[in-house]
Amino acid sequence: MNEPVEALLFDLDDTICEYCRPGSEILDLAFEDVGIEPVFTADDYYAVFEDHVEDSEDVVENRERCFAALAEEAGHDPDVGLAVADAYEAERDQTNVQWLPGAQEALDTLRERYAVAAVTNGGPKMQRAKMRGLGIDDHFETVVFAGYDVAAKPDPEPFEMALDAVGVGPERAVKVGNSLKNDVAGAHNAGLRSVWIDREGVPNPDPEPHHRIEAMDELLDEPWA
Repeated sequence: MNEPVEALLFDLDDTICEYCRPGSEILDLAFEDVGIEPVFTADDYYAVFEDHVEDSEDVVENRERCFAALAEEAGHDPDVGLAVADAYEAERDQTNVQWLPGAQEALDTLRERYAVAAVTNGGPKMQRAKMRGLGIDDHFETVVFAGYDVAAKPDPEPFEMALDAVGVGPERAVKVGNSLKNDVAGAHNAGLRSVWIDREGVPNPDPEPHHRIEAMDELLDEPWA
């Protein structure tokens, strides 16, 4: 793989950003935003999460179904649960995200050098809210919501869709992400080079990435060069 790199494909969650408050705190804020006392807890939500997965297109719809059912069970109109779900989404996905160390500098700098795309296993509504919260919704030439637009990572299809959009072949592209299973394996399945963000010092990663970094700002040294 000696071809010069022209495109970088980035993961989003735990690569560029992370949540900064727990779900229980976000739920309390959502009830406060709606103007009612809490009628169910985060543990109640987690307990029924799987009950509505098959009937939901994404995690946002599943949350709405869960909250509506829990509100009704507590003696309230299901619309109360839907209002809380809307407030929860706004708090969690737009105001509750923060940059990971080195990520902002790396993304701001590298988008001037390369074509950049995002390939993320996450629903469009939820992931776009995170990008708006960080102010990066216009930073990528394309965003592929794997598992929604196309198959989920590590299937090669989402990587191929992103590369088609930026007009770069896999031999000239690098995938950057924190997941060995999804990002590294997916990159290799699609014929890309991989850069894995290893914050734990894993001794024998499987699969073996082409390059390993501890923080995003190490990308500025262009380890693939």
